[in-house]
Amino acid sequence: MRYAHEDAELADLIRRYVTPDRRYLRLGGSLLRVTGSERTKVARELGEAAGKITPRELTILLEGGWRERKPAAWLIAVARRTEFREHLGELLLDSEVCYAGIAYCVALATFGTPADAGLLTAYLDRYLRRPDLYYDQTAAMGALLNLDTKLGADRAARFLAPDGLWHQWIDGPPRKEYHGTPESSRKIISQFCDFADESSEHCTAKER
Repeated sequence: MRYAHEDAELADLIRRYVTPDRRYLRLGGSLLRVTGSERTKVARELGEAAGKITPRELTILLEGGWRERKPAAWLIAVARRTEFREHLGELLLDSEVCYAGIAYCVALATFGTPADAGLLTAYLDRYLRRPDLYYDQTAAMGALLNLDTKLGADRAARFLAPDGLWHQWIDGPPRKEYHGTPESSRKIISQFCDFADESSEHCTAKER
């Protein structure tokens, strides 16, 4: 992992793409409450940043901590840089840092292909077997349901069956009320994807 205090290049990228307007914090639940001109402003700035950042710079940010990886995944989603698909899938599966996993799920849902659904399925197959861990299971399920809707598929069904892994997972700690429902997770991921789509309208990435 790279650290800004000992990596001048990473520190410069953080200054340009991570900390402006506290982007690393805004790209989360609070984004769902942004409306009107403020929403347009955030979408425009995110789209413009996604158009400027290079694949090499994105790779460097993905080697940092959660504050770097989270905006990087969003920028990847907005610019539709599908060459990062497998890398995001690996980062999601490794779960090295907190807070970034939802952004990986948003990117995969935004790409919208069976390959992305396969990566989410692999994650759920591993982490729904760990009721002791509350990682990004809800986000991954929401993203998979989102893709099922787009693709006319039903990959999530086996997880959500009465005896499926989802129910085994929510029966463990923490209490199941904390998990929300698969449908509520799908709606949240869908809203994030909608915002990524809006931001994409301001993205003029020349190197995809």
